[in-house]
Amino acid sequence: MLRLESTATSPCAPWGVWLGFFVLVVAQHACPAPQRAPLPSAEEIAVLPADGGPMFNRLIFEHSPYLLQHARNPVDWYPWGDEAFEKARAEGKLVFLSVGYATCHWCHVMEHESFEDEEVAALMNEGFVSVKVDREERPDIDEIYMTVTQAMTGSGGWPMTVILTPDRKPVFAGTYFPKTSQFGRTGMLELLPRLTESYAAEPEKFVEAGVGITEFLKAQGSQSSGDFDAEVVLSQAFRQHVNTFDSAEGGFGAAPKFPTPHRLMYLLRYWKRTGDTQALAMVEKTLTAMRLGGIYDHVGFGFHRYSVDGEWKVPHFEKMLYDQALLTMAYVEAYQATGDSFYADTAQEIIQYVLSVMTSPTGGFYSAEDADSEGEEGKYYVWTQAELVDALGEEAAETYAAVYQFAPEGNWEEGKAHQTNIPHLQARLDAVAADRGVSVEVLRGDLEKARLALFMAREKRVHPFKDDKILTDWNGLMIAALAKASLALENSGYRMAATKAADFILETLRSPDGRLMHRYRAGHAGLPAQQEDYAFLIWGLLELYEATFDVGYLEAAVELNETMTTHYADVLHGGFYMTANDGEELLVRPKTAYDGAIPSGNSVAFYNLIRLSRLTGNPRFSAQAEGTARAFGGPLGNSPSNFAVMLLGLDFVVGPSHEVVLVGEHQAVDIRVMRAALYDTFIPNKVVLFRPDDSEAPPITELATYTLPQRSLDGKATAYVCKNFVCSAPTTETKKMMTLLESTEK
Repeated sequence: MLRLESTATSPCAPWGVWLGFFVLVVAQHACPAPQRAPLPSAEEIAVLPADGGPMFNRLIFEHSPYLLQHARNPVDWYPWGDEAFEKARAEGKLVFLSVGYATCHWCHVMEHESFEDEEVAALMNEGFVSVKVDREERPDIDEIYMTVTQAMTGSGGWPMTVILTPDRKPVFAGTYFPKTSQFGRTGMLELLPRLTESYAAEPEKFVEAGVGITEFLKAQGSQSSGDFDAEVVLSQAFRQHVNTFDSAEGGFGAAPKFPTPHRLMYLLRYWKRTGDTQALAMVEKTLTAMRLGGIYDHVGFGFHRYSVDGEWKVPHFEKMLYDQALLTMAYVEAYQATGDSFYADTAQEIIQYVLSVMTSPTGGFYSAEDADSEGEEGKYYVWTQAELVDALGEEAAETYAAVYQFAPEGNWEEGKAHQTNIPHLQARLDAVAADRGVSVEVLRGDLEKARLALFMAREKRVHPFKDDKILTDWNGLMIAALAKASLALENSGYRMAATKAADFILETLRSPDGRLMHRYRAGHAGLPAQQEDYAFLIWGLLELYEATFDVGYLEAAVELNETMTTHYADVLHGGFYMTANDGEELLVRPKTAYDGAIPSGNSVAFYNLIRLSRLTGNPRFSAQAEGTARAFGGPLGNSPSNFAVMLLGLDFVVGPSHEVVLVGEHQAVDIRVMRAALYDTFIPNKVVLFRPDDSEAPPITELATYTLPQRSLDGKATAYVCKNFVCSAPTTETKKMMTLLESTEK
């Protein structure tokens, strides 16, 4: 590996906020994000020359908001593709690969400092072929080169900077580089000449390094498969969570803290199966602390991406769709488990944010909102006390400031330069009301009036940039969240939103041969789907089937699983590759199972396969699930807490688990009563099917043949309950059905 100088991690990265407040303040105020001129119309773009002409580079022809942000840079950017690498080979140049995403604060900083700078651009254009990649459009490319970056620097993040040979082999990696060297961090003006001079003098060393790193990547992709004991894995994962749990502030590990709600979903299941109240306490502590903290947007709702500090007070302000989806699921399940309306209210507020701000007219969901506005991270979200008084008046402002922990000098370190405050709570409102000697109803009413006034005042500010691309995988998560919420919270509007989004994806992002596409934006669907697109959408469709009993969604889930198996399965070793067997040939074919901020495609596929096996009664799905888990048996046995969604499937396997078939008339009151009861409490390891009683062989009997003989008793809604592969006599009594489900013996 070529090491010219190690680089610290970018603060956009999950691993790199440790750079500290000083550097962040410098970047925010010395290097404001570029103020972008409007892009030309489609008609104007269509007549531009192939290189973009004097005003643009080749990125002007792309659909990614991130790539389009760089279309006016003086850097002669290319999108990822053969053209760029062929040019590098023909001209004997290295490739400068830059990977980021549209709402990344430090991506904006590096663009303003370097990619908009004529001096830096001249060095890049002279010595390199420069390639821009949107990590959200190409997670496969990001996965490959992020593995290299982490290995070479000890950390990773975005913007990611990787130097490649013309045959796409990496030889140098880092994250954010300033224009000039500072605080031990190499600057672009020093780095670029050093690389080009070294390559010109000894190109064979770069080739040798590239080969070595590629062999490392291939070795990283090899799996440690093997058998494991599911109950032992589940218990070991619990102990690992206990060991990393922050008992004072909630969450796991030290700052920066990420929500990782799929870990909380596992802990809820562990509590349900074992009765260990410590698991439930960890969930409640974390969900409460996050909802009270500054990571939550108390004015406009929804969660920011992560907390810079350990107390959830100071967020990194961007908002991601996947966080809203996964957190909605966690809060819904916590409500089912505890009956505490605090969790239900939070889930409803997250959904309100998504439906009002992140939903396109088509029904699909947008990807993200930026942390920055007017060149500063968080400016849209923070308040001075003077602004509070302007919006609310003296008396209401005094109450709001006291409740939400405002201070005249600012209530966070970076805000003290401008006396800004991040709203956050010290306790739940019932405790706050008691401390202030008022009823919680009065306090809640006063604060809601204040929130609405602040929301209207904030609407007049310059909004953060919205990444309006619609991604199949992230939409699958949001569909799943809305479907689950529609049942637990008995909200038909959520079901309708999930249905509209699913129909849009299936109609617009699915080709005639049944293959999915990854991205939709501005009327254009494109990019080959990756395995996560299939896995996450299948998850959404399974939840949506239970929310609607529309068998078409279950049929689509089965069909997509078949397509995923055909094109992504590793038939020799088990599990799934990220990319299709007929897709672009990359340096390696990545295959991952660890869950990060987003669950891995393999974890979700495993969970889906367990549920499909129970829904359909088809043992092929169960066998495929077993093969997927065994493919990662080594790391799963060693560090199971990193496989949170796979643990959901293993918990289902260990049981107790249930299959419930409701038989009757679809919209009959008695069927609705039975179904509502099934989701009124936390019974996670169940699948629910509906068999209409008005046909001898309705479509559901083709997917789940075991439902063919099941009919209603005396024309009443009838439940057939099976537990751990043993079926009870059918019942028309909701109470009896629930008794069969809620017994704890295996």
